Amino acid sequence: MSSIHEGAAPVRAGAAPSSPSPRAARRRRVRRRLSGAAWAYLLVVPAAAFYAVFVLRPIVLTAQYSLYDWNGIKPAVWAGLDNYVEVFTNPKLVGAILNSFELIIYFSIIPVVLALFAANVIRGIATSRLAGVARTILFLPQVIPLVAAGIMWSWQLSTNGMVNQLLRAVGLGFLGRAWLGDFETALPAVGVIGAWVQLGLCLILILAGMSKIDPTLYEAARIDGAGPVREFFSITLPGVRQELAVAVTVTVIAALASFDIIYISTQGGPGNSTLVPGLQVYYLAFFDREIGTASALALTLMVLVLAIVIPLQRILRGRES
Repeated sequence: MSSIHEGAAPVRAGAAPSSPSPRAARRRRVRRRLSGAAWAYLLVVPAAAFYAVFVLRPIVLTAQYSLYDWNGIKPAVWAGLDNYVEVFTNPKLVGAILNSFELIIYFSIIPVVLALFAANVIRGIATSRLAGVARTILFLPQVIPLVAAGIMWSWQLSTNGMVNQLLRAVGLGFLGRAWLGDFETALPAVGVIGAWVQLGLCLILILAGMSKIDPTLYEAARIDGAGPVREFFSITLPGVRQELAVAVTVTVIAALASFDIIYISTQGGPGNSTLVPGLQVYYLAFFDREIGTASALALTLMVLVLAIVIPLQRILRGRES
C-alpha cells in the first residue's frame, strides 16, 4: 500500500487550496462583466423598443412622405426635393417659420429675463412668507392646461376684455383694440400669453440653481463692498448658468414648436399673422391634404430646433469644461 503513494507530496491538514491561475481569474471577471452588461441591456430593451416604434419610426416615415406628392388616399407620386423647395419659396410657409423665430423673443428671452429678476428678489426675501406666495403665484400658469390658458387670455384680450377695461380705467382707452384680431398686435399678444406660461418654469429652474450657491460667497462680496448689482453679475449669474441654459433650451423649443396656444387663441389669424410651422403642418396635412409638403415642413422644423438646441448644449459643456 505504501508503494501506491510513493512520490506524492504530503498534504498538510488545513492547508489552503492552490489559487486559480491569472488566466482563469481574468476569464471569470470577463464573464461576470458580460453577465452584468447583458442584464443592463435587457432592462433597456423595452424603453429602446418604445422609442424606436413611437419616435424613430415616425421620423423615418415622415422623411419618406416628404419625398412624395400624396394626399393620403390616392397613390403617391415621387416628388424628390420639390416639397422642400416649396417650404423655402412659398411666402406663406416662410412667414410661418419667421413667426416662430419672433416668438422666441416672447417665449424665451422675456420669461428668462423676468425669471432672473424675480428669482433674485425672492432669494432676498427667502425667510419671508411672501417668498412662498410669490413662487406659487408665478408657477401657477404651469399647472393650467394650455387650452384653458388660451381661452382665458382670448377673453381678456378681446374688445371688451379686462385689458381694454383697465386701459379705459386709467384714461388710455384710445389704445384699446381687439389685441388678437389686429394684424400688428396679434403675434405680440400671443407672445405675451407664451411668456406668462413659461415664466413659472424658468423661475423654478433658476431658483433651484440659486439654492446651490454658497451663501458665504455673498457674505464675502458684501465685506469687500460689492453692491446688489455686482453680486448678481459676479456670483448669481455665473452660479445659475446651467439652469439658465436648460431654461433657454426648453423655452426655445416651446417657441419653435408652439401649437396649442395659437390654435386656441387665433388659429393662425388674422390672415397669416400668427401662423407658425406647427399649425401650418396641421392645416396642410388634415385640411389641404398635402401630406408631402406637411412632412417636409415638419422635418424642417425639427432641423431648426436641433440647429438651435445643440449649439446651446455644446456651449454649456464647453463652459463647464
